[in-house]
Amino acid sequence: MSEYDNIAQRYIDTWNEKDAGKRRALIDELYAVDVEFTDPLVDIRGTEAVDAMVAGAQEQFAGLEFGLGPVDGHHDIARFTWTLGAPGAAEPLVIGFDVITLEDGRIGRVQGFLDKVPA
Repeated sequence: MSEYDNIAQRYIDTWNEKDAGKRRALIDELYAVDVEFTDPLVDIRGTEAVDAMVAGAQEQFAGLEFGLGPVDGHHDIARFTWTLGAPGAAEPLVIGFDVITLEDGRIGRVQGFLDKVPA
């Protein structure tokens, strides 16, 4: 597994971790303290804001899981597709594409795109 695959999988793991304490520990380990996270729905800064955003998504999409698609990276940048759907479902409910920038091995910036969302 490449460094980019590893960090992308850890990113997805934070979105799937339901235990608040464990999730926060994963976020603190993975993200830079002053991380910038921007997608069509949010524009936030900091690990506390990321934790609150993930907790909110888990509440909104209870019972659904995030999955990781193809990962590609070079230098300090990685891009990957992710999905959100019911475990075992034929089709995901949501498909997204994120680009992350690494700073000293941690995620310093996330730029997210939503390719498929429910009507």
